[in-house]
Amino acid sequence: MKYKRLGETELSAPPIIFGGNVFGWTVNEKDSFKLLDQLFDMGINMIDTADSYSHWAPRNKGGESETIIGKWMKERGNRDKMVIATKVGSNPGKDGRDISKDYILKAAEDSLRRLQTDHIDLYFTHWDDDKTPVEETLDAYKVLMDQSKVRYIGSSNISNERLEASLEASKNKNLPKYEVSQPEYSLMERDKFEGKLQEICHKNNLGVTSYFSLASGFLTGKYSTEEDIEGRDREKFLQEYFNEKGKEVLQALKDVSDRHNISQAAVALRWIMQRPGITAPIASATKPEHLKSFEEAINTELSQKEMEHLNEVSS
Repeated sequence: MKYKRLGETELSAPPIIFGGNVFGWTVNEKDSFKLLDQLFDMGINMIDTADSYSHWAPRNKGGESETIIGKWMKERGNRDKMVIATKVGSNPGKDGRDISKDYILKAAEDSLRRLQTDHIDLYFTHWDDDKTPVEETLDAYKVLMDQSKVRYIGSSNISNERLEASLEASKNKNLPKYEVSQPEYSLMERDKFEGKLQEICHKNNLGVTSYFSLASGFLTGKYSTEEDIEGRDREKFLQEYFNEKGKEVLQALKDVSDRHNISQAAVALRWIMQRPGITAPIASATKPEHLKSFEEAINTELSQKEMEHLNEVSS
């Protein structure tokens, strides 16, 4: 398996990063351990989570995903072989967004406790609160990095303007630099990365780990109509994709997947893996058999013609 360097860090990412948002939400602890064991055996040793995961589930408050990952690493004794990315600032949901220094310092301690580790490999600003000075946020990370509690930092869901201001502050004020960007990116959502953000990442040598790579499961082909998603956990994420573009993308995925005899999910992931500027996509699964699509994506190469066709129907 080929690993890619994340930006200018000393961290390496597997071809696909596993999204830990499902742990404690659509996957219970016992089944999460099974998934983590299989991923580890496959060589997928990077997990992306957040302090707010998985607050969507009834009775959850957030932090459940980190807790499960921490227990698994403790039981397996493999923390030194894992790359753990988590996030701060969501708290959870829009009303609680906070990236002030005091909040980050406390939240980091909570994440370290749940993860049962003494350091976070990659710590993301999850959401911007649009009010905290970028220097204050970066100074919080500097404190954590000076204490060896955080190795590197990244940004997700902050505006291009605030990202550029942060990178400028890093250069001029001896503050840590965001090394990785985590945008939403898939065949159904290209504008949030392509263009300005992609230029910023290229100019500043940022690694890029995309989330919602399968458009919340839409690109797997599992859901054909809006009726298929009624009452499901992901309904609110999927509703907007049932349009003409969605139909064309699913048909193109089916054509390519049939040609290679692999799943549509594998084609969707492979498309991202072959796109310029991407280090690795983040993807989730809820059952061990779903991980077959990861293996298919890793072991498949799409032709230039196939890439161009997928680009055309998704533009």
